[in-house]
Amino acid sequence: MARNDFFNPYRHGFARMAVATPRVRVADPDYNGAATLELMQRAAREKVALAVFPELGLSAYSCEDLFHQQALIDACEAALAALMRDSRHLRLAALIGLPVALGGLLYNCAALIARGQLVGVVPKTYLPNYREFYEARQFTPGDAARASEIALAGQRAPFGTDLLFRFSALRNLVLHVEICEDLWVPAPPSSFAALAGATVIANLSASNIVIGKEGYRRQLAGNQSARCLAAYLYSAAGPGESTTDLAWDGHAMIYENGTLVAESQRFSSAPQLAAADVDLERLAADRMRQNTFGDAAQRHAAEVARFRNIDVQTEIPRGRIRLERKIERLPYVPGDPATRDTRCEEVYRIQVQGLATRMRATGTKKLVIGVSGGLDSTQALIVCARAMDELGLPRRNILAYTMPGFATSTRTRNQAWQLMRAVGATAEEIDIRPSCMQMLKDLRHPFAKGRKLYDLTFENVQAGERTSHLFRLANQHQGIVVGTGDLSELALGWCTYGVGDQMSHYNVNASVPKTLIQYLIGWIAASGEFSADVKRALRRVLDTDISPELVPGRQRTEDVIGPYELQDFNLYYTLRFGYSPAKVAFLAWSAWHDKYRLAVIRKWLGVFLKRFFETSQFKRSAMPNGPKVGSGGSLSPRGDWRAPSDSSAAAWLAALDSVPARE
Repeated sequence: MARNDFFNPYRHGFARMAVATPRVRVADPDYNGAATLELMQRAAREKVALAVFPELGLSAYSCEDLFHQQALIDACEAALAALMRDSRHLRLAALIGLPVALGGLLYNCAALIARGQLVGVVPKTYLPNYREFYEARQFTPGDAARASEIALAGQRAPFGTDLLFRFSALRNLVLHVEICEDLWVPAPPSSFAALAGATVIANLSASNIVIGKEGYRRQLAGNQSARCLAAYLYSAAGPGESTTDLAWDGHAMIYENGTLVAESQRFSSAPQLAAADVDLERLAADRMRQNTFGDAAQRHAAEVARFRNIDVQTEIPRGRIRLERKIERLPYVPGDPATRDTRCEEVYRIQVQGLATRMRATGTKKLVIGVSGGLDSTQALIVCARAMDELGLPRRNILAYTMPGFATSTRTRNQAWQLMRAVGATAEEIDIRPSCMQMLKDLRHPFAKGRKLYDLTFENVQAGERTSHLFRLANQHQGIVVGTGDLSELALGWCTYGVGDQMSHYNVNASVPKTLIQYLIGWIAASGEFSADVKRALRRVLDTDISPELVPGRQRTEDVIGPYELQDFNLYYTLRFGYSPAKVAFLAWSAWHDKYRLAVIRKWLGVFLKRFFETSQFKRSAMPNGPKVGSGGSLSPRGDWRAPSDSSAAAWLAALDSVPARE
């Protein structure tokens, strides 16, 4: 991949799309055509591949019985011909609304044009004829048309409600078009089009505004995009429409699989263009994973089979293009504070409910946990305390142990004690150094003879001793060991297998990434869940460097395996969507380029790929039970991730080579 190609969103499965709202004049196609051309030119400058304009935009929607005037129908056709002529040099496709006469009947249509060509014409299927709408007075339903082709604006093109437009230069861009009311019915035409392969659904709408209607539109478009695993582009009529009896807000929006990615400013008096880079590859990945999508296509085989595929010749914009899309730096952590608080509470309740249910099932009344004074064990201890409250058991039934080793700092040891006491657990300290030294002597390890050799054996002897103590304490007190290791550590294999922190009776943190745990603890500290003493202890933990504290001196985990904020980013897009390393690197650079250079992102992604795909799966294959908390995934072999323990990372590392070393 050439350097400039890497910085082009189109090369990573994105396509820039826009929803446009021009200012119109009622029954003035020349004016409206010029207004449409102006927004098309703007869209082309912004590297848009597809622009969607409102319903009947060349005439204006609110013409009523003027639609039966031949002069208006002819003027709209002439305006379309002029628009195609004047836009033939523009590298984009556009959907234009206009009335079309065919076979003695009038249809409310969307015309797809590209590079001066009329690609296809789609008539509206459902015509509202209730309340303020009287469309059946002027138009005929599109599915009643017998013609499959039309002569319009000096060209011939496919005609019908059964058209799928496949963009030859964009592998995953398959467009279906519906018009306004088509979305409001119980079974929208786009539902069947999506099953037939449409990844992008465009809706040319008029949709006058009344109180509360904008929220309903968002629900309809968002839910349809989620059900269809598709992008939904919706553009409604705006300024210039007749206000004889109605008002118009120019509401335009783009949804991607239920997520709003672009929206216009409602009630603007100026023309608007709202654009976003839609991740077509994400939609394809979701459909591939959600096998019931394919099942639905089989069950509706007759509806699916009726669609016709129409080729659309377009060009991909070249060169370096800035991504027009907000990429969350921490994909497991919502950027909006209110949403983040809701997410934290939900995750916390899932953890508590999972542990409380396991205690009921086993009949155990006691929990055994090791507390280091770090993030993971802090969160797990808090979950234990709330689970005891839920079950009506005293918190002293939490048997919490801090177990200092050869590198335990005074800070974390004090934090552990402060926290254990503050939550009301039965707190004890077990110095593991004597038992570790005995094992090192048995192994004839150089450290036992006074040499400062801090190798993997030295580290794992300590991790193993802690776990061994906890399991035997659980035997002694008829309790279960609560695990503390998190999703990020499991992904990177940053845990000691079997006799170490990889193992427990039940792990409440198993699908919670490190970046989210930090916010969870912060949320709990700010909430009214616990006493002031607990809150103070939690804030001290948040201010402490992440370290296993197994080697004397300054030992920072992120110096070895990379920043957790980057590795959690890599994990999310690799696990959730199966993206290529080049795309993951592009997204990471788009989100983090003001903090990390591309070379740094590439380096740590390489570490992630090697550890995740090649060296760490055997630890995940034998991981204990624990609750899944989010759609970002779980690494349990009984849940989201099943993989061989002896696979190679060669294909992923080779793909990473396409990422340029410099910006």
